[in-house]
Amino acid sequence: MIAYIEDIATHAGQAVTLRGWLHNRRSSGKIHFLTLRDGTGFIQCVMTTQAVGEEMFKGADHLGQESALIVEGTARADARAPGGYEIDVTGFEVVAESQNYPITPKEHGVDYLMDRRHLWIRSPRQQAVLRVRHEVINAVRDFFNGRGFILADTPIFTPAACEGTTTLFPVQYFDDTTAYLTQSGQLYNEANAMALGRVYSFGPTFRAEKSKTRRHLTEFWMVEPEMAYATLDDVMELAEALVVYVVGRALDRRKQELKTLERDTSKLEQVQAPFPRISYDDAAGILKTKGLPFEWGGDFGAPDETALSEDFDRPMCVHRFPSAIKAFYMKPDPARAELALGVDVLAPEGYGEIIGGGERLADLDLLLQRIKEHNLPQEAFEWYLDLRRYGSVPHAGFGMGIERVVAWICGLEHLREAIPYPRMLYRMYP
Repeated sequence: MIAYIEDIATHAGQAVTLRGWLHNRRSSGKIHFLTLRDGTGFIQCVMTTQAVGEEMFKGADHLGQESALIVEGTARADARAPGGYEIDVTGFEVVAESQNYPITPKEHGVDYLMDRRHLWIRSPRQQAVLRVRHEVINAVRDFFNGRGFILADTPIFTPAACEGTTTLFPVQYFDDTTAYLTQSGQLYNEANAMALGRVYSFGPTFRAEKSKTRRHLTEFWMVEPEMAYATLDDVMELAEALVVYVVGRALDRRKQELKTLERDTSKLEQVQAPFPRISYDDAAGILKTKGLPFEWGGDFGAPDETALSEDFDRPMCVHRFPSAIKAFYMKPDPARAELALGVDVLAPEGYGEIIGGGERLADLDLLLQRIKEHNLPQEAFEWYLDLRRYGSVPHAGFGMGIERVVAWICGLEHLREAIPYPRMLYRMYP
């Protein structure tokens, strides 16, 4: 019976066939201990000369790390084993040998590992991260699908920049036309929301920021919900519910992976509603009292975000930023026009912004004014302006970066491990 390692508990006492790769091998006299991985987990396979014979036993003597193997044997419960089970080997077949595998148990530098990212992801730690990522993505989809949101994906090629072209990648399109790789699906999402009410897009986004920080990638994945007849308060409530749900799913379904990552899950267990909500004004005051060189009107840098969140054991919402540092489509606060009805959700433990969003400008005349103030070409936004001409309503939404959430949940130092093949300022290989 062909089995997967993750299901081995259901096959206790049965003869099984496992198909995978040799992660590690050690020998003790007439016994080989082969650690096999199959993509679903790792398990120790115990091979003796008595069970397989001298010839087959000898065939395993010099197997290199990552050799592809098919192992036959009986699944046996063993409390001392990492997964609670071992395999008593009765036979094995070498599908393909591997010699001089470049990633060994010794320490390697980050650049060395990143150059071999296609192999590095085979390691237990990297597999654990990617499994948590999978759970986060599944949880996000389940959350929105379960709340009546419609997945309505938006273009990756866009004809014009939402906020100028300085942080967008230009792409040669047909007939000498320049397109841009999207940095957000939001504008199209607003159109989708006017058709479907509650929508979300989920896909890759691109930012041509020349940033080298641990919080930046040039290609990353973002989920972006948008809601018709919604306000800033609706955005904060939805964002809070989403984060609580996603963290809860990871804690519930990825215990083993978080253990492999040595993550302190007690900190994640504190992620419960309600989240603290403070205004930008109050946040600026807090930074002053903490001695940071922050001036009202500026945007938060990584040290500012860390300082703001260090007093809380769960994410926090900072709302009502100065309009001057927010996008042209942000609705101004009716009580104070110099403020925008936007919000950033900051993760604890120094992980910074994981969500950004707010209420959109629904007034046609004011939106036209903003487009002119930002020196944007009006003709490129005529379709977007149509949303205000034909049945404009209050609407709001946000974007959540998947890699930032994965890095926080896994306790990673850098986003580069939160995606299979990271793209950064000086890295586009492999």
